Amino acid sequence: ETGMALANAAVDGILFTGSSATGKAIHAQLAGRPEIVLALEMGGNNPLIVSEVSDLKAAMLETILSAFTGTGQRCTCARRLILPEWSGREEFIRQLVATSEKLTIGAYDKDPAPFMGPVISLREAKRLLDAQENLEKLGGRVLLRMRQLQPELPFVTAAIIDMTGVKNVPDEEYFGPLLQLYRVKSHTDAVALANATRFGLSAAILCDDPAVFQELSGQLHAGLINWNRQTTGASGAGPFGGVGISGNHRPAGYYAADYCAYPVASVEAETLTLPAQIPPGISLG
Repeated sequence: ETGMALANAAVDGILFTGSSATGKAIHAQLAGRPEIVLALEMGGNNPLIVSEVSDLKAAMLETILSAFTGTGQRCTCARRLILPEWSGREEFIRQLVATSEKLTIGAYDKDPAPFMGPVISLREAKRLLDAQENLEKLGGRVLLRMRQLQPELPFVTAAIIDMTGVKNVPDEEYFGPLLQLYRVKSHTDAVALANATRFGLSAAILCDDPAVFQELSGQLHAGLINWNRQTTGASGAGPFGGVGISGNHRPAGYYAADYCAYPVASVEAETLTLPAQIPPGISLG
């Protein structure tokens, strides 16, 4: 209702952050109204690629921060963990599952402070549990099962589901601590899987070799691509936005001023004088 009211109001621009479905609805409502600036920053089915790394604990921490920060309720959270073949891959998975299982969950004022709080509502908690059940029915192997800790409150635990080889996986943004894991053979396969989405907000690559990052980052279809940093580590000093159904090429943050400021250009002269050459066909008399 708020969005509909804004779209019908006498405004010069609408800058929206939220779901892809709502962003599309606003876009449709403003069709044929080019006088209104529309900037959309929507969600993502964001990939995190972990390749050859020497520090497994550091990689594990960045993965947890990517997937489960804010109880997975950031648009830049990693939804898909993609693992090419490398010597430490299985040990990395083992440590990730074991550590994620021990993440503390509780209210904001709990002492000591928990890592995760609740999801936004009981309805969202149920949606996440239903999504986990659906992914398992499709053939996913649950490595760490999401549980609702109390039936009357939306506190859920982190989940990791191995979706390797599963067909027809929904291209959805599950807005919570639900991480899908994929084993692939090569970097080429990793990039192909990372790009197999309608979204394109954020991505990250964890690897020791800078040449690997340079090669893969140039092929990823995303607006924000990090190296050895969590997917959720965007800087407010830089532009923020995605491609695909994650945005409409209007980066948010500080850089929004670049396309919202008017006038955009001005041609000026300190004095008004006749030019040395009068255009042909004009007689000034």
